[in-house]
Amino acid sequence: MEHLVSIIVPVYKVEKYIDRCIQSLINQTYKQLEIILVDDGSPDNCGKIADNYAAKDSRIKAFHKKNGGLSDARNYGAQYVTGKFTLFVDSDDWLEDNMVEKLVAYSLKYEADVVQSAFYYAHDDYLLYDNRYYEKDEPPVILNNYELMTELVINERVKNFAWGKLYKTSLIEDIPFEKGVLFEDVFWAHKVMERAERYVILHEPLCYYYQRNDSIVAAYTPRNLDIIKGLKERHAFIESRYPDLIDESYRLILKTHLEHYLLLFLNRQKDPGGFYRKGIQQYINANYQNLKKAVENNHELNRQLDYFSWHPFLYTAFIGARKVFRKFRLAPQPVKLKQINI
Repeated sequence: MEHLVSIIVPVYKVEKYIDRCIQSLINQTYKQLEIILVDDGSPDNCGKIADNYAAKDSRIKAFHKKNGGLSDARNYGAQYVTGKFTLFVDSDDWLEDNMVEKLVAYSLKYEADVVQSAFYYAHDDYLLYDNRYYEKDEPPVILNNYELMTELVINERVKNFAWGKLYKTSLIEDIPFEKGVLFEDVFWAHKVMERAERYVILHEPLCYYYQRNDSIVAAYTPRNLDIIKGLKERHAFIESRYPDLIDESYRLILKTHLEHYLLLFLNRQKDPGGFYRKGIQQYINANYQNLKKAVENNHELNRQLDYFSWHPFLYTAFIGARKVFRKFRLAPQPVKLKQINI
């Protein structure tokens, strides 16, 4: 007998993409589904589209609420979950037809609390696949709790994304997403993963993470700094429960601070008076010794920290010069993901 899988899909201003997403759910080879569409006060026709699908397929339930953001929509949908497993899908993404079937099979085979699928970064005319660590045909990786938390903090093999993973519903049912923040998954994932005793990583890409064409620089606002807030909150959690991972946590915090300082520098009109840049500088200066210890074996981050601590202008000048050198092949190129043309 198949176990029921509940799929929560928050819906907001995705009229161009929602059919592709929902069709990929309807077409799943695993049929025992409960598809929960949450119209988060979308001002376009998404609510009507959701209702039309619900009228045609008894597995689909459409709900409508005032706009409250992605976290609020996920939390709203979670109260209607009745499945043994839960999957989160963003409404501009889509799944391979056999994704749910494979995730459930591996969850049952390994008695896993969470099963993670590989994914494609899906652009309009090409796909990117991260093959830096695994190839598609490699056997799955099984992680215990400590290994999982280590990988989560590193944020390479295990991402903070809530989507792309099949969860035992009992694992997550009392852990809501934090409302009113961007990068809500960073505030949520560590609380869930602390409970997971067995975690399975599959390397075959089974879902498509759609990349819109908005420039990260042009679209940047200080609200993006919520990710730093989330990482700091998680760091306090790590300090109290996984002290061996403190340096790893500091490394990601430093890297994220530096990246956002650069984005704020490039968007100086959105940071009048340098208020947010000064906040980043103050944090790095106040935590310099801990950060320095954390990156002592990471040549690149160590150098960037030194430049920044001498003066942030040296850091931004270094990043700019490196970009120029890379353009003219005078410096090592960053590792690129595998591209697949459509």
